[in-house]
Amino acid sequence: MCTKMRTFEPLAKGELKTQGFTVMSTMKNSVVVGPPAAGAFRERPAKPTAFRKFYERGDFPIALEHDSKGNRIAWKVEIEKLDYHHYLPLFFDGLCETVHPYEFFARQGIHDMLEHGGNKVLPVIPQLIIPIKNALNTRNRQVICTTLKVLQHLVVSAEMVGEALVPYYRQILPILNIFKNMNTHQTYISL
Repeated sequence: MCTKMRTFEPLAKGELKTQGFTVMSTMKNSVVVGPPAAGAFRERPAKPTAFRKFYERGDFPIALEHDSKGNRIAWKVEIEKLDYHHYLPLFFDGLCETVHPYEFFARQGIHDMLEHGGNKVLPVIPQLIIPIKNALNTRNRQVICTTLKVLQHLVVSAEMVGEALVPYYRQILPILNIFKNMNTHQTYISL
């Protein structure tokens, strides 16, 4: 014989919260709670980037220059003479950075290189896809906006770059598909 008796306290209507598809969910006074959030919009922690390592080692021919218009990059070599196969993927890897000065150097370095790159940009496109995908996968809104601005500049930087990106849409677009409806009710992402 059981010496311990279960006591049932009366609950107010709608206070019994249960999981769906259980016997308790069919009871009269039960409220089915939804499933836990899957975390599709949750920011992913960014891994340490090669850009940060190279910058801290002093491997980039850049320095921060302060002037009356704000900060800009002082290039120690002519941008046109840089090895784009080496430097451009490293700068794109820095898109994941959110801390000053890494974020500034990565963003501004990419824009400077794309502006002066000309026909050197097109052969490097396959090497840029993984850093772009990694930046979008952080799901950090600041990083996504910066990456989208860089993609816009990349497409207009040289002939045939937009067409060269087409085979890589399957890697880039799924992340953007997650955020395409974010402006409807929650937040406004300003580009």
